[in-house]
Amino acid sequence: MSAFNDIAFNEEVKGKKTQALIEVMSTFFQRSIKRILVVGCGSGREAGMLSRAFGADVVGIDLGDDYTFDHEGAAPAKLVMMDAREMNFPDNSFDMVFSFHTLEHIPGPQIALAEMSRVLRPGGVYLIGTPNKSRLIGGYTSPYPFHIKVKWYFQELCKRLTGQWSNEAGAHAGFTLFELSAHCSSAFGAATDISELYYRSLYKRRTKAINSIIKSGLKNIIFPCVYVAGTKTKDAAAPSPAPTRGTKVTAP
Repeated sequence: MSAFNDIAFNEEVKGKKTQALIEVMSTFFQRSIKRILVVGCGSGREAGMLSRAFGADVVGIDLGDDYTFDHEGAAPAKLVMMDAREMNFPDNSFDMVFSFHTLEHIPGPQIALAEMSRVLRPGGVYLIGTPNKSRLIGGYTSPYPFHIKVKWYFQELCKRLTGQWSNEAGAHAGFTLFELSAHCSSAFGAATDISELYYRSLYKRRTKAINSIIKSGLKNIIFPCVYVAGTKTKDAAAPSPAPTRGTKVTAP
């Protein structure tokens, strides 16, 4: 069995990425987080890591199409089968919403974001990450075997050349930083690019390489994924205009 199909290997990789995001959140969100919603929780182990790291009450939701819930591995988080576009939670139920590489799989992502904003209390925080649609090569920094990464590259190249490089076409291309920032700013009221923080945390042994990418100004086409975070403003229920291209979007 190849490493790509090895569930244990996949979970280990995802765990390292989640730990990096936890480090970023601990720095970026300097406040008490008591109740967290994980949208697209997969097996649920990620939700468990968040619960244990923050000592928080965590609920993970997923449709369960590609993963089987691991309730034991997710403990003490609670896992629920639910559509992100139609959540059964009251308004203002959570202090934080977390979604890691899920939005690109959801038809009508703006609806899901509106729901995430609805269940997030005013002043609550969110972190959302997706593949970077502007990337030149996806997954080249990942620990997967070289032949797997070559396979990914040709799959993506075929999608681009045939005009199918979109989430709607099933490519799971993700979003550009501008697109994700605009969607999140509209839903929550503000958005900040935290991709640099994430990659510095994930690749501590490659700090020089990461810093070189950032200084070169090429991070938007080299980083395989984009991550944004922010605070829900009180008037976020009325979507704010998408930012003008080139405008810096920051959290309040």
